[in-house]
Amino acid sequence: MKAKVTVLCENSVFSNIGAMAEHGWSAFIETDQGNFLFDTGQGKALINNANYFKKDLSSTKGIIISHHHIDHTGGLLSALAATGPKNIYSHPDLFKESYLTRSGSPKYIGIPFAKIALESKGANFIFNREFTEIAPGMYLTGEVPRLNDFEFGDKDQVILTEKGFVRDPLLDDQSIIIETEKGLFVILGCSHAGIINILNYAIEKTGQNHIHTVIGGTHLGPVSDEQREKSIKALKEFDIERIGVSHCTGLKAAMRLSQEFGDKFFFCNVGTVVEA
Repeated sequence: MKAKVTVLCENSVFSNIGAMAEHGWSAFIETDQGNFLFDTGQGKALINNANYFKKDLSSTKGIIISHHHIDHTGGLLSALAATGPKNIYSHPDLFKESYLTRSGSPKYIGIPFAKIALESKGANFIFNREFTEIAPGMYLTGEVPRLNDFEFGDKDQVILTEKGFVRDPLLDDQSIIIETEKGLFVILGCSHAGIINILNYAIEKTGQNHIHTVIGGTHLGPVSDEQREKSIKALKEFDIERIGVSHCTGLKAAMRLSQEFGDKFFFCNVGTVVEA
């Protein structure tokens, strides 16, 4: 499969006067098997930027959601207004009630829409927990096994249960894996499952060791210095040709990755176009 990805929502924008940045993530994926929208940002920038970069959201075959957080799902209602009725590929935990406690009092960070409201606008939810083929050569990871001993995730992200707040394991975190002639093209959402776990799982499920491109949120920003350094060390052991980081990577982690990967590294901001 050939793929071209245009970043529509991300924390930063450069040179593209008229495009907007927001804390979030969305990517428009064009392939020879059809177009897809991956995540929708917070909802403030998606439509503006799709129009700015001349990406026709109605041309998509479906919308893929990496996980339930508002900075990835907040634009879903606007997206459906632009696309018309579409299949929405996501994990069944999409509508869980989750919060962020990093700033003290809990702040709601889950999807801001009820399932019935989205369905009334044409959403046809297709839920998966397993590694799933969306189109020939294009896969959604499903629940990624957490196998290493250093990717602990973000302790400040919690869910509300009958017993109060408990740490959210974020089993719904999913990434896209595309098999290309040049190698694997991995599109991350936020890497809550751990970027090393995700890449190992992609290699295991596809049988391909060469990773042509990795883009998206690595979630190396909010984690401990120890976890960040162990993840970066492990990343260097993969056969990666290009790595473009976004969103939850954070400036500190991005600088470290730039130092370690040199010319293989790039910032993947609003308007970035990546082909494989």
